[in-house]
Amino acid sequence: MLKVSGLCVDYGPVSVLKDLAFSLEPGSFTALLGANGTGKSSLLKGIAGIIPAKGEISISNDLPVMPQQRGSSIAYMPQDTGATSSLTVIEVILLGRLRSLGLQVSQSLQTAASGILTGFGLQTLETRTLDEISGGQRQLVYLAQSLFRNPKILLLDEPTAALDLRHQLIVLDRVVNHCRKNGTIAIAAMHDLSLAAKCADRLICMSQGKIVADGAPDKVLSAPLIRKLYGVEADIVAGHKGVLHITPLKAVETRQASAPPKYRRSEPREEWSGE
Repeated sequence: MLKVSGLCVDYGPVSVLKDLAFSLEPGSFTALLGANGTGKSSLLKGIAGIIPAKGEISISNDLPVMPQQRGSSIAYMPQDTGATSSLTVIEVILLGRLRSLGLQVSQSLQTAASGILTGFGLQTLETRTLDEISGGQRQLVYLAQSLFRNPKILLLDEPTAALDLRHQLIVLDRVVNHCRKNGTIAIAAMHDLSLAAKCADRLICMSQGKIVADGAPDKVLSAPLIRKLYGVEADIVAGHKGVLHITPLKAVETRQASAPPKYRRSEPREEWSGE
C-alpha cells in the first residue's frame, strides 16, 4: 500500500500542494486529472522525493519513508524524456537494473530486457542509440526501463503525451497488466479523459493544489466536475462495456481559468539517470 498524509509542497512563499491525503492499494492504476499548473507533477515529484515536501509517505507499512530511501521502491518517469544519448536501447533498459549489473551482464538479464522491449514492439531497435530514434520511441524506451526495474511504486508524468493512438493504448495496457501481475501501484498524470476513464481504476482530480474528487471513473466524472477542473463544457457518454467517452464541446469563462498566474517559477531541466 502507498499512504500519503498531509503532503504539502511550497515554491518559495507559494503553496502548490495543500495537505493532500490518500492511500492506494497494490495492483492499482490511478490517473491524476487537472488543468496545467494545478500540482499534478509536483505531487509525483513530492512522492518520489525529487522536490522537498512536507507530510508523510509510507510504502507497504505504516512507517514513513524518507526521500533518500525511496529510490529502490519508486520509479519516476518525467514528462520530458527528450534527452538523447549514445547508449543503445538495450543498454538503457539494462540500466533499470543498475544495482544488479556487474562487470558482465548475465544472459538471463539480457533475455528479460529483450522481452520487455518486445512487449512494447521495440525489438528491432535494440542496437540503435537514443540519438537515432524518435521522441515517441524514446518515451517508450524509458517507460520500458521503468517497468524493467519492477518498482513497488510507478510514477508517470503524462506517459502518452508523445505517442500515437495505437501506442497510447499499448502503453496503458502494458502498465495496467504489469500492475495486476506484480502488485505495482501506478500513478499517472493524464490529460486524455477518455483514456483515463478506460484504463484507470481510480481518478484523483486536482484543482489549485487540492484534491476535489476521488473515486472510480464512473462515480467521479461528470459535466460539472469537468467544467470546474478545466473550464470546458463536455458531453459524457457510456460506450462499449460501459466505458465513458468524454467529448469537449467548448471552453467557458471561469474565475479559475481566466485568472492570471499568481507566481512564476523556473525549475532545472530534469536529466534522466536511469535510476
